[in-house]
Amino acid sequence: MNGPRLVLGPVPIDAVTMGQALDAVERMVDAGEGGAVFTPNVDHIVIASEDSRMRSAYARASLSIVDGTPVVWASRLFDVVLPERVAGSDFVPRILERAAARGWRVYFLGGAPGVARVARDKLRESLPALQVVGIDEARIGTDDPPEARERVLAPIRDARPHLVFVALGAPKQEIWIDRCRDDMKPMVFFGVGASLDFVAGTVPRAPRWMATAGMEWIFRLSREPRRLWRRYLVQDPKFLLVLVRALRDRRAAL
Repeated sequence: MNGPRLVLGPVPIDAVTMGQALDAVERMVDAGEGGAVFTPNVDHIVIASEDSRMRSAYARASLSIVDGTPVVWASRLFDVVLPERVAGSDFVPRILERAAARGWRVYFLGGAPGVARVARDKLRESLPALQVVGIDEARIGTDDPPEARERVLAPIRDARPHLVFVALGAPKQEIWIDRCRDDMKPMVFFGVGASLDFVAGTVPRAPRWMATAGMEWIFRLSREPRRLWRRYLVQDPKFLLVLVRALRDRRAAL
């Protein structure tokens, strides 16, 4: 992606609008060089500050679009200001619409059991021209041996998708994509987290006003407290430390 990038802690983020992000993906598909699209939020930035594998994945990201209102707010303290939040849960349906219009083939990898199939079936109704050429709900680990990784990659190669949506959650999906992307050109990989759940309708989205106010995490925590309490109440507050260090480094560079 050519254009302004904010580097917040260890994570580069492209200063793009939704329309610019969609156009960037189209250029990637047309170029035939493959790539990786990530959607950084507070959680990703904290993980990258502690995990070298996540840092490496983000360092090589072809497109990095901000999926967190607090990150958009934080960008106003730096020279590169992010123009808007491009939430993955909004971006995925939009890129699927473009895939249907352009005739791009798509592949769904990961997600909770049954979710990808429900998403595919719903998309057949709303986007009948969309070509979902494969689904794989296999359990995948970042430390899987080469033969296990190849068992996942082989059917993707056979299906020849233009776009591969990887729903493994962070940091697994970003690390896995980074390790596989070079061998899978010209495919473009997306780390989509819970976006397939939203497409399938198996997980409700927060009200728009909560997302705009940076309060989406409260909604998600209230829905899944046992799974998410550590992330939101212990891990994510470390973002403030990352932000303070980034501001300190900026002042030192002036």
